[in-house]
Amino acid sequence: MSPEGKTLLNVVVLGLGFMVMFTAFGTCGNIEQTVIKSFNSTEFHGSGYTSMAIIYAVFSASNLIAPSVIAVVGPQLSLFFSGLLYSAYIAVFIHPYTWSFYTLSVLLGIGAAVLWTAQGNLLTINSKDSTIGRNSGIFWALMQFSLFFGNLYIYLAWHNKSHITDKDRQTVFITLTVISLVGNFLFFLIQRPDPEPAPADASESLLPTEISDSCDVVPSQTRGSQALEAFKRSIQLAMTKEMLLLSIPFAYSGLELTFYSGVYGTCLGAMTQFGEGAKGLIGLSGILIGVGEILGGGLFGIMDKCNRYGRNPVVFLGLVTHVVAFYLIFLNIASDAPVAPEEGTQMQAFIQPSVTVALICSFLLGLGDSCFNTQLISIVGFLFRDDSAPAFAVFKFVQSITAAIAFFYSNYLLLHWQLLIMVLVGFMGTGTFFLVEWAAISTRRGSDYDSI
Repeated sequence: MSPEGKTLLNVVVLGLGFMVMFTAFGTCGNIEQTVIKSFNSTEFHGSGYTSMAIIYAVFSASNLIAPSVIAVVGPQLSLFFSGLLYSAYIAVFIHPYTWSFYTLSVLLGIGAAVLWTAQGNLLTINSKDSTIGRNSGIFWALMQFSLFFGNLYIYLAWHNKSHITDKDRQTVFITLTVISLVGNFLFFLIQRPDPEPAPADASESLLPTEISDSCDVVPSQTRGSQALEAFKRSIQLAMTKEMLLLSIPFAYSGLELTFYSGVYGTCLGAMTQFGEGAKGLIGLSGILIGVGEILGGGLFGIMDKCNRYGRNPVVFLGLVTHVVAFYLIFLNIASDAPVAPEEGTQMQAFIQPSVTVALICSFLLGLGDSCFNTQLISIVGFLFRDDSAPAFAVFKFVQSITAAIAFFYSNYLLLHWQLLIMVLVGFMGTGTFFLVEWAAISTRRGSDYDSI
């Protein structure tokens, strides 16, 4: 197999591994608040929103050490071991206890930081400047198939159910745990990419540009030095002009991630006006979010239709798509839906609640999210090619801390306030993304660069 074919295969395997694993975890996150409300146990007092807030808060802090972990054990083993923590978190719901629920929330936050930093590192070292956009789209589209498969299962299993029994919950989460474990083992199929000859004056990457074998013996002093340098580089990158500007679209991606992956499904399940099948709508909504994600990843990543005009048109389309979705949600969904009890809300928004409008909004949320994320992954991989792991750690640090904040306030804020926050941050983030893209193009058009 040619070197280019091997790297493309690695990207596909990486995407498939994430697809299978997040078929389980994405579905878990989408339904957990609804499931928790249905627990027939007085011993459990957890909150899905609080758990997600803990996960993303720890995720954010752990991004500071994630590049050091990858420098020591390599990206491939980092993916596998952090993936096991995802499986353990899902398994908690089979027999939930408050202490185990929140303990695994903390551990998962650490694992998530390592997982996503390793993903960005692997994607970058298996890409060139000419293929980073395509590979970002391939990875994103493959991963987002997880929303389709997992939520289709939920829709079929919970169709016409107004209450989730203990048996329903156990069946679903045993299945999701097994699926997650299968995804973890797919990461071992990723091959070592063939090294490219580098110019004599090229600066050395702080992290290995190839996947380390688990049997490689690295002196402890070398591993410690790599870990320290990776940590220092993460701090340095966070202070650069481009990272400070990109931190706002990073933050927006965290806010809307919280909304589409947890809050919106809970809102649909709480709408008594949708009938007894409202719980099943959570799965159907997730399917349509996935369709939007896959379509966006295909159009703006794999096909790279907007390459001639840069990344800005895709990001602008993402903003417009989200603003339309937020407006329709504001009109269609009751303001107290995010904080309603299990029996749901009797309130009505500004129009007669419509399932059709709600599902259209699900598709628009997924499409807009893919527009933002494919371009954010692309620009980070392009700007910081030689420092991909520290750069993606900064990306995930900002994204996860805003997601943690959003999950926390989702326990208390009514829907219209949550939508307003996302609209304001979305407009600011789009503007700063434009500045980074314009400056990058005008500085060194068509070439590598490390800083604007």
